Amino acid sequence: MMTQGWSWWVIAIVAINLVGCVWLLWWTGKRRPGDPKPTDTSHYWDGDITEYNKPLPKWWINLFYITIVFAIGYLIYYPGLGAFAGVSKWTQQKEHATDKARDDQKLEKTFAPYAGKSIDVIARDPKAVALGRSIFNNTCATCHGSSAQGAIGYPNLSDDIWHWGGSPDRVLQTVLDGREGVMPEWGKVLTGMGGDNAVDYVIAYVRTLSAPASMENNFMAAQGKSLYNGVCVACHGVDGKGNQELGAPSLADDYWLYGNSTESLRQTISSGRHGTMPAHRQILGETRARLVGAYVWSLSHKPGSTASKASAEQQ
Repeated sequence: MMTQGWSWWVIAIVAINLVGCVWLLWWTGKRRPGDPKPTDTSHYWDGDITEYNKPLPKWWINLFYITIVFAIGYLIYYPGLGAFAGVSKWTQQKEHATDKARDDQKLEKTFAPYAGKSIDVIARDPKAVALGRSIFNNTCATCHGSSAQGAIGYPNLSDDIWHWGGSPDRVLQTVLDGREGVMPEWGKVLTGMGGDNAVDYVIAYVRTLSAPASMENNFMAAQGKSLYNGVCVACHGVDGKGNQELGAPSLADDYWLYGNSTESLRQTISSGRHGTMPAHRQILGETRARLVGAYVWSLSHKPGSTASKASAEQQ
């Protein structure tokens, strides 16, 4: 917000400019005693070309004065004199809010047919999916990518792996209210339980969850199993398939949100992770959230896909 001192400074500058323009018009249009006649300048070229010094027409000068009067009226009606808000009280925020309300009203007519519908139902409508894709590209692609395949730390939305549940209601809840996944730091705890190599033992065991045959004659995995059962089983389960109520991912598949390198897994276990999916209820509203949810749903539920068949069986 502009201080009173700066406000008066701006007002003074504007007033000086306006008065200066009026004075300049009056001074340059004034004829003084002794001035030559407009046709008597004594400037000649090529014998028959004469330079005149005729004043501007009165109507032209009056247009300049009218422009100055208009500028004064504009500065009274709109904000332009320091902190003076103008008699109209116009602001960019109000203008933006008015334009947004008008455009939102138009959009609501477009989105109205999908209000309240389940996202799996909406996903059957190609037009709705196209609308959802447009919303996704404007809102979600920053984190999840234009192809929705995610990146390190950002989930792939085009597969059938859902850390928080893949039912229509769970997906919609994720979009509307966001999610916050926290993996605690377990480095010190595990070291206290199993020594300096404890974290690596757990990593070795976790790798066997997606390849049980590798457990055979695997000393490090055998050591890690007891550590896993003492610390990790509470969230990820005995079989390592996770808990969607907690957002605890399955460790028994080949998908790794933060990468599957030993260094990445060591950092995850030792230092923990904190992932946040922002809530979009206030940003998108419920109907647009349903449309973007339908688009995401359609990526992993294409006709004939395993996920699509499973969903149909559940219904």
